[in-house]
Amino acid sequence: NELLDKRFLDVNQLFNPHREPPWQTMNTTLVTQSDCPDVKVPIFLFFTIGLASLAENVLVVVAVTCNRNLHSPMYYFICSLAAFNTIASLTKTCENLMITFADVGHLEKKGPSETKLDDVMDCLLCMSFLGSISSFLAIAVDRYITIFHALRYHNIMTMQRTRAILGVIWITCGMSAISMVTFFASTFIMICFVSFFIISLVIICFLYVYMFMLARIHARKIAALPSSGGRNCHHQQRWGSSMRGALTLTILFGAFMVCWGPFFLHLIIIMVCPTNPYCECYRSLFQLHMVLLMSHALIDPTIYAFRSPELRETFKKMLLFANWK
Repeated sequence: NELLDKRFLDVNQLFNPHREPPWQTMNTTLVTQSDCPDVKVPIFLFFTIGLASLAENVLVVVAVTCNRNLHSPMYYFICSLAAFNTIASLTKTCENLMITFADVGHLEKKGPSETKLDDVMDCLLCMSFLGSISSFLAIAVDRYITIFHALRYHNIMTMQRTRAILGVIWITCGMSAISMVTFFASTFIMICFVSFFIISLVIICFLYVYMFMLARIHARKIAALPSSGGRNCHHQQRWGSSMRGALTLTILFGAFMVCWGPFFLHLIIIMVCPTNPYCECYRSLFQLHMVLLMSHALIDPTIYAFRSPELRETFKKMLLFANWK
């Protein structure tokens, strides 16, 4: 049960991410047998990634909020994803500042106020994860409706429904994050946390695979139709634009799995083999997993800018202080 202590599973490792993980101090014999020392990551790297991702995601939020051409359900969901990434980046940046203050003796590492602040940051990071994957699920459904129910899209995905969906996502993720951090010492809560990740991945992957399979069938039907001049060309252009949007979101989701997957494998290993020396070797890479996790918020805006001409043009005008609204 001690291995399931909240400090042991603390995602942030708030006041010293470079300290030895608690499982090493609890079982030094197994650590020696595993012959896998902890991989240390310089704190300035965490700080740099946090600041860079914070700036990028704030740029996305401002662009979508202020540019009227981006006021559509898909971009609203992208804005929500960027907002959750902003919360994660801000949390990690504040954490790194506090680590620095703690190292020079201006903060207690286990004081009551510091512990409460640690819990708040844990809640924000959990909410960021839950919100990110919920936003991906909403985006996947939106792309499906866009491609296969194009004529009814604006009746199905109204702006009022979009705002309602976003409200449900934010409220549910916030309440779930508080529950997770409050009862994180419970094995049941950790199982639910990991299960939510796995089930969400399966649902989104199934939806994307199904969407691209149908897209291939529809593309063949379009190619088999007799040429009807500009109308057929316009239909193909609209179809191609929708598929490019789906491909962009597939790349975003792939980046999410690559960045968050190792961390959740870390949690699964904790549940399955908490005292195995071979599992200890994987757990020694925890700080690298945290770098990947933080890098997700850094990668997403780059994909937006690379794949979306509208966002890319908006970013250019914003950075050049042009009249972009």
